[in-house]
Amino acid sequence: MSAVTATIRPARPRPGFGALRAVFANRKALVGSVLLAFFVVLAAVPGWIAPYDPTAEIFRPALGPSSHHYFGTTAYGQDVYSQLVWGTRQSLLIAFAVGGLATVLAVLIGVSAAYLGGLSDGLLSLVTDVILVIPIFPLVIVLAAYEKNAGFATLVVVLGALGWSYGARQLRSQTLSMRHRDFLQAARVRGERKLYVIVYEILPTMTSLIVATFLGAALYAVLTAAGLQFVGLGDPNSLSWGTMLYWAENNEALGAGMVWWAIMPGVCVALLGAAFALLNYAFDEVSNPALRKPRKVTRG
Repeated sequence: MSAVTATIRPARPRPGFGALRAVFANRKALVGSVLLAFFVVLAAVPGWIAPYDPTAEIFRPALGPSSHHYFGTTAYGQDVYSQLVWGTRQSLLIAFAVGGLATVLAVLIGVSAAYLGGLSDGLLSLVTDVILVIPIFPLVIVLAAYEKNAGFATLVVVLGALGWSYGARQLRSQTLSMRHRDFLQAARVRGERKLYVIVYEILPTMTSLIVATFLGAALYAVLTAAGLQFVGLGDPNSLSWGTMLYWAENNEALGAGMVWWAIMPGVCVALLGAAFALLNYAFDEVSNPALRKPRKVTRG
């Protein structure tokens, strides 16, 4: 009986399953994931959800909410609900594109500066510090104003090129704390190249911090892009939540009784920003044991 028992081994958990379970056991991560999934579905298949063409001026202007127009119509006779659904795509694409670009720059600059050290670290850290102390939003406004009617590509490049510094600073600090770890010393002794060490030895241990950097940059992109489009520094002919706010403000929607036209784009921006913020907080709690809530111990 003991011999049979000794041969039975517990099944090993699948790679990544423990981290995934820890994330979804967190209420913030669960709420953030549900919100983000909702907007991803809207952005993926807007034609299946929106009942009308968002640019078609075929209805009576300034209609109130009804069963045919859930949030009424605009001053130009367009369906507000259809515009909200179709506007999700550009708003979400900006968030993901800026988040991806800023994260790539943060990883390249932050990790490389810390691991290479010396003059490279000094120069890259100087660039990071300069970007950190510059007031970003006024600079973004100046750059967007210089490129009149800034389109999708301009917004992504400007926001991504200016939104990486905080993440790079965090990644540099984390890499500095790992420079003299045994597994990195062993890689150097084996004669591994620096690029190999960075990609295969350092980055896998910083996954949670890289994800948090992406989520923080995406949150910054959602709010900043909507703000730029609201003040008229985006492409007014594009369809996003920011441009909806721009046209609602130009037509004094609140004073003219078109309340939902002015409110709902802002609500969507806030909800998408909340999704990224909740996921960011949740990843911080999952990756940092000091932030986790202690489990209740039940005594039998």
